[in-house]
Amino acid sequence: MEQTTRQKVAAAFFGWGVSLVMAFPILWMTIAAFKTEGQAIATPPVFLFAPTLENFAAVFDRANYPHFFMNSVIIAGGSTLLALIIGLPAAYAMAFYPTKRTKSILVWMLSTKMMPAVGVLVPIYLMFRSAGLLDSRMGLIAMYTLMNLPIVVWMLFTFFKDVPKEILEAALLDGARPLQQFWMLLLPMTLPGIASTGLLAVILSWNEAFWSINLSTHNAAPLTAFIASFSSPEGLFWAKLSAASLLAIGPILVFGWMTQKQLVRGLTFGAVK
Repeated sequence: MEQTTRQKVAAAFFGWGVSLVMAFPILWMTIAAFKTEGQAIATPPVFLFAPTLENFAAVFDRANYPHFFMNSVIIAGGSTLLALIIGLPAAYAMAFYPTKRTKSILVWMLSTKMMPAVGVLVPIYLMFRSAGLLDSRMGLIAMYTLMNLPIVVWMLFTFFKDVPKEILEAALLDGARPLQQFWMLLLPMTLPGIASTGLLAVILSWNEAFWSINLSTHNAAPLTAFIASFSSPEGLFWAKLSAASLLAIGPILVFGWMTQKQLVRGLTFGAVK
């Protein structure tokens, strides 16, 4: 009994330690955002200082933050919705009507995530230029959809596989068509999994920086490009960069905190227990 208690205490300390290590960069960035430039780069670090909002004022004076924020909302939301619209029927078909090549297709889809993005930058850039999609919200929505689709399909496939086939067979015997089975049975039963998949896709889209920087300039630039704009030939202004970064990640941090129970529930418990 005493050993079990020690193990629980050790596990708790280990969990808190890992959490602090992971959260430390965000905490340090938050502190730096309220320092002056001199305090932000001081060695040794300055821990006692008078907080200032001048960095946030400078960020708002330099860039139109609401414009970048709305781009992030529209692009992340649109790409997630489109990925679910495409991924749901694809995962449904592969889970309940598999063929000999279903596993190969799933592995191939996942293997596309292993390719370095820079390896396909030139052809994708040329295709986007020819299609007139550079620096457009539709272009980034399409790019983010393709980027997240393998993960969306894989997650939905695993949730659908947890559903007992006997339930759908019983519905089929009662005269329910495949579309009715999906909307009236499968969708309500797998809603936690679908919600967690959508939440993860939103987070991945919001944090994507490589494609937003290379495929947009201003009109469609999201908050990740907004952060990158604070690097200059004169160097990095750490306090202002920290303030810009905090403004960029703040909304998704709040969103993740508000939806963490739903996300964990869907990822850990699956569709049916």
